[in-house]
Parts: sequence; structure tokens; C-alpha cells
Amino acid sequence: MKWSLSEARKYHDTPLHITQTLELNEPMTKRFTDMVLAVEPAIVDGYLSYDGGDATLGVNVKVKLTVPSSRSLAPVPLSLDFDFTESYVGDKSHLKRYEKDEVVFVIDPDHGTINLDSAVAENIIEQLPLRILTKEEAAGKAMPAGRGWQVVSEDQVQQGNDQQVDPRLAKLKQLFPDQDEKSRLADG
Repeated sequence: MKWSLSEARKYHDTPLHITQTLELNEPMTKRFTDMVLAVEPAIVDGYLSYDGGDATLGVNVKVKLTVPSSRSLAPVPLSLDFDFTESYVGDKSHLKRYEKDEVVFVIDPDHGTINLDSAVAENIIEQLPLRILTKEEAAGKAMPAGRGWQVVSEDQVQQGNDQQVDPRLAKLKQLFPDQDEKSRLADG
């Protein structure tokens, strides 16, 4: 669904109640290929209102998607249920009406539109957690590894498992043999 600011003007007295099921799988998997593997239909419930030349979109979104694990890139199911509010102004001078932490977009009042699909898709991406793990990864199962590399946990790093010297740098250790003795005394 799309509305221009002039179309939104119709909802000055009574806000438009929006109840939609949005098919976002194709646009989101194409646009956010590294972040989203699949998206089930998103259920949107909210309002579009108009006041003083500005439109405000406030909605609740419920969606299930499949995203890659931040550790192994394995598919992880994720359910989101969140609210967002965005305002749209046709005149930059209207920006002073809003607080700095409010989401406000300036759009061309003659040619710009409020695009519900894009707004929902972008807010879904904003809601994705930085750390996404499969059930096995969250339970502490083995970390991924490959030829010449492995992922280690913070606990392993703190326990000193990362103290192995890179063989390419081992000869440098011979240049300052007394440094090892000083570091052992400081640690002990």
C-alpha cells in the first residue's frame, strides 16, 4: 500500500485503520540477501493519520522469518512482534515539530509516497538481533572450525587457550627471552 501526502489528508478527522497481510519474502530476500533467508507473510495492524500537513504511520508487525546464524550461517527461525511509528513531512520546516529521537522522513509532497511495504521491511531489519544462534549453538555445542581456523568462546580466550604462539612469529619470541619471565611473574 502506498499513500501520497495529499491522499493521507483524507485521514485528518478519522485515522485510516490498516489491517494487512504483507507478502515480503521476495523483496526482502532480494534486498537483504545476507540478512534474511525467508519471510512468512507479515501481519500488520495500525493506523495512518494526518495532522497539520504531516502524516504519521503507527503499526504493530508480527512476522516469522528465517535468518542466518551469526556464528555458523545455519538457518535460524525467528519470530518478531514489534511496534513502530514513523512520521512523514512534506516541508523541512516541519521537522522542528518533532523530537530528535523520533523517526521523521521528508518526502516530496507532490511525487513522494508513504510505502507501507518498504516501511515494514526496513523496520523488520532494524529489529533483527545482532547475535542470532541456532538452538545447538545457544546450548554451547561445538564451535565452527575449518582448515587453519576455529571459533573460540570468550571463556576459552579467558582461560588462555588463545596463548598459542603463531609459528610464523615464534622466532620473535627469541629476541626478548626475558619478557616471558616478566609476564609470568606479573600474572602469578
